[in-house]
Amino acid sequence: MSSTKTVAFHTLGCKLNFSETSTLSRSLEAEGFRKIGFDEHADVYVINTCSVTDNADKECRQIVRRINRRSPESLVVITGCYAQLKPEEIASIEGVDLVLGAAEKFNLARHLSEFKKGDSTKICSCDIEAIEGFNSSYSLNDRTRTFLKVQDGCDYNCTFCTIPLARGHSRSDSIANVLRNVAELANAGTKEIVLTGINLGDFGKGNAGGKMKEENFFDLVQELDKVKGIERFRISSIEPNLLTNEIIEFVARSQKFMPHFHIPLQSGSDEILGKMRRRYRSDLYAERVAAIKKIMPHCCIGVDVIVGFPSESDALFQETYQFLLDLDISYLHVFTYSERADTQALEIKPVVPIPIRNERNKLLRQLSFRKMKVFEAQHEGTTRKVLFESADKKGMMEGYTDNYIKVQTPYKAEWTNNLIDWKL
Repeated sequence: MSSTKTVAFHTLGCKLNFSETSTLSRSLEAEGFRKIGFDEHADVYVINTCSVTDNADKECRQIVRRINRRSPESLVVITGCYAQLKPEEIASIEGVDLVLGAAEKFNLARHLSEFKKGDSTKICSCDIEAIEGFNSSYSLNDRTRTFLKVQDGCDYNCTFCTIPLARGHSRSDSIANVLRNVAELANAGTKEIVLTGINLGDFGKGNAGGKMKEENFFDLVQELDKVKGIERFRISSIEPNLLTNEIIEFVARSQKFMPHFHIPLQSGSDEILGKMRRRYRSDLYAERVAAIKKIMPHCCIGVDVIVGFPSESDALFQETYQFLLDLDISYLHVFTYSERADTQALEIKPVVPIPIRNERNKLLRQLSFRKMKVFEAQHEGTTRKVLFESADKKGMMEGYTDNYIKVQTPYKAEWTNNLIDWKL
C-alpha cells in the first residue's frame, strides 16, 4: 500500500474498544498508513462503534455525516458492536463504504487493500455464534497507562444487554500470551496496565490457541503480580458474583494490584435485579463491598447502575438510591436505560417515561459527586503515590493515586510517567 495514505480513528464506547482501536491503528501503520487526527483530512476514517445505548448509534451516524461534508472522497469504515448488530442499517447511511463485523475488524488492512472509493458498500459480517477466536489488543496512546484486553464476549444473558449478540460467547487469551503482551508494554515504558474484558472475571473460558484451557482470573492475577517492569495493575470491572474473597485478599497483599475495584450493580432493588436476570442480589453485593472495606478501608470502589429499567417504580428506584446511599462506595457510573432491539427487556412493562429516567440519572450523579468528595476527604493529609500522565493541559498535569483519587498540579516534565509521593 502507498505510504502516503492517511488514516484517522474514532472510538465510541468502552475501554475494550479503545484497546482494539489502538491495535487496529498499529496494524495499519505497519502496512504503510500514516495515522493523523480525526479532525484532519484523511484518506480513510475508521469508526469503532459501541451499541450499549441509543446515543452511541446516533453519534456514529452524526460522525459519518460530518465526514461526508468535510471529506466526501474519503473511505469510511464502520466496525465494532453497532456494525455487528445492525450492518444493513449502517450500510444504508450515505457515505459508509465498509462495514466490518466482529470477525472481520482485525482484517481491516486486507479489506482496505481490496476496496476503492466508488465501489458498492461492502458488508463483512457473520453469525456471532460462529466466532471462536480471540484477538489480543492493547492501547498505546501514551506510555503511562495502557488498557490490555484479556477476555472478550459474554455467556450471561441480561435482559437489557446486546453485548452477547455483538461480541459472542465468552473467550479469553492464554496467560502465556498475556504475559508476552505485558513484557512488550513494559519494554515500551508503560507503568500501569488496566486489565479489560467484557466479563473479566470469566477469564479462562473459551479457546485461545485451539484448545480449552484450565486457567482462571485468579491464576492470571497471581502471574501478573510477579512481572517485572510494570508498577501497577488495575482490574477494570468485575461482576460481584465473580469477585471472590481470594481475589480481594490477594489485592490487599499485592504491591502491584491497586486498591481499586469497579463492580457493576445495575440496581439496588432485588425485584429489578431479577427482571434484569443478574446473577446476584443486593445482599451479595453488599457483602462484597464489606469484605473489601474490612481489609482495605482505603480502597476505591466504583459502581455501574442503570436507571429507568422497565417497571422501575418510584418505590423501587428509592430502594436503589437508599442502598447506594448506605453503601461504602466511592463513585457511580450512571446509565439511563435505553431500549435495544432483540433484548428481552422490551417485553417488560410498564415503560418508564424518559423525563423520569433522566431525573433519576441526575439524582444518582449528584449522589456520586457527594460520595467521591467524602472518599477524597477521608484521605486528606495522607501521602500516597501518584502516577502522573504525560499530557500538558494548559500548563497543568494530572495523575491518579493508587486508590484512584485524581490529582492536578502545574506541569513538570520530569514527573511524567513517574510515581511521586504526594500529600493529599
